[in-house]
Amino acid sequence: MSEPVEFAVWAPIPSRVRVQVDGAVHDMQRDDDGWWRATVAAAPEADYGFLLDDDGTPRPDPRSHRQPAGVHGLSRRYVPSSHAWADGAWTGRPLAGGVVYELHVGTFTPEGTLDAAVARLDHLVDLGVDFVELLPVNGFNGTHNWGYDGVAWYAVQEEYGGPAGYQRFVDACHQRGLGVIQDVVYNHLGPSGNYLPLFFPVFAEGGANTWGNSINLSGPDSDEVRRYIIDNALMWLRDLHVDGLRLDAVHALVDERATHVLEEMAQEVDKLSVAVGRPLTLIAESDLNDPRMVTPRVAGGLGLTAQWSDDFHHALHATLTGEGQGYYGDFAEAGLAGLAKVLTGAFFHDGAWSSFRRRHHGRPVDTAALPGWKFLAYLQDHDQIGNRAVGDRISASLSPALLAVGATITLTSPFTPMLFMGEEWGAATPWQFFTSHPEPELGRATAEGRIGEFAEHGWDAAVVPDPQDPETFARSKLDWSELDREPHERLLAVHRALLALRRAHPELVDADLSATAVSWDDADRWLVVHRGTLRVVVNLAERAQEIDLDRPAGEVLFATGELPGLDAETVTLPAESAAVLTTT
Repeated sequence: MSEPVEFAVWAPIPSRVRVQVDGAVHDMQRDDDGWWRATVAAAPEADYGFLLDDDGTPRPDPRSHRQPAGVHGLSRRYVPSSHAWADGAWTGRPLAGGVVYELHVGTFTPEGTLDAAVARLDHLVDLGVDFVELLPVNGFNGTHNWGYDGVAWYAVQEEYGGPAGYQRFVDACHQRGLGVIQDVVYNHLGPSGNYLPLFFPVFAEGGANTWGNSINLSGPDSDEVRRYIIDNALMWLRDLHVDGLRLDAVHALVDERATHVLEEMAQEVDKLSVAVGRPLTLIAESDLNDPRMVTPRVAGGLGLTAQWSDDFHHALHATLTGEGQGYYGDFAEAGLAGLAKVLTGAFFHDGAWSSFRRRHHGRPVDTAALPGWKFLAYLQDHDQIGNRAVGDRISASLSPALLAVGATITLTSPFTPMLFMGEEWGAATPWQFFTSHPEPELGRATAEGRIGEFAEHGWDAAVVPDPQDPETFARSKLDWSELDREPHERLLAVHRALLALRRAHPELVDADLSATAVSWDDADRWLVVHRGTLRVVVNLAERAQEIDLDRPAGEVLFATGELPGLDAETVTLPAESAAVLTTT
């Protein structure tokens, strides 16, 4: 049954705007701020679009919740409040002390939908994680990609299940005690289906970043552009009951205002948190190594909740694999001292020279003021796997024993640990860069650019997967049958045991970086992390060896292999193994 509905759109660029609703066209009235409005009778799921000036093709709503015919098609009405939520008992949970699990909806299950992902949530509960972080799900052109080429920021991709499927997923997570973090991209728009420039000046004049034109955050008419971004953030958190946002590549947000858009967003999210009565989290992906990102606003920071620490990943990856090319160079050269520095200070490049950047980079973390949980630590993530030439996981180059060692270091660190889907069982499937651009020219340019980039760095072009090949996408799907086979079953048990240990021993979630200490020996390849009275002891060598402790050993709480024994203030560890001990 139809009802009166106010259609509104901010469009200061065109001189005339009409709205088409289920085929009928209606004039709209403009106010002084560039908003166009019309009240029209519309069915609950009416299809609609906006006609700009004399263009006879209706364009999708910039704030559309549904794009059933794709990002080039008409929008469809969807009212988020129509969902009958069943998560009334959910009061949220803070990020502090939690563990994050990053997944991509399209490759997490064979079906690649949100409803199919719900069927695997009990696995995550049994694993012991606290938050599910979804790679971007907003509308993009095509049927599958990583999600970072989105253009319909307010919509959920139809292939995943649309907004209704998304709400079912969030509901199911909350009923199992899992929080939901949504990855969002506000630094650029995808190359296909972006009609926003027809409505308003979404791009900054003359500005560009790695992925395309920069967003207009401080130029003329940028007030409403910022509002468009912040309203989108609030939509996920308020209307879709999401518990946090992961903000993609915030270093690419060029904002010349005195109040940065991230600070403004943090202020509004804090207010919303009070209003809804549950913690709401903002996590930055930032290449700046600037602790002011997560410093409280009262102390002069931007006030975001947390940020990723790529330095942790790079230091641990270089330590375990020995790789030293590209940005791994400084970490490989530093050896275990570099890993020790990151474990106690979050950043390696904290004002230090970065040979990859050919300049000094970063700023030190005040470990007395900022807790470790404000930094996410991970051995793998979507970027660090998918941006490799063949999308090979670290499991393709490390022994199961060293994978267990890497898990031990990550999950006992003073940071907020994050796992990438399948990492918990050492998935053998790759996670490659895949796209599905329908436009032949764009698809060809994407494939040629990707393959050519790695060919320039010495890779055989024949081994670099074609991102447009559907098989590249298919290969990247998890193989859940691996869980019942070795060495996957054993590695899954290791992750479950470590996460249970984390919950059982408060010292392992103590985020006081100034209380974390590390001793190591580069020559003999061992490392001991001091976590209160607990010791995380790591033997990276290819031989068993006796490792000194600073105090008498007590009980063995966890070990990746059989321990030959404890002797006063020493422990003998097998080759490529780790253990967590109490001390007396």
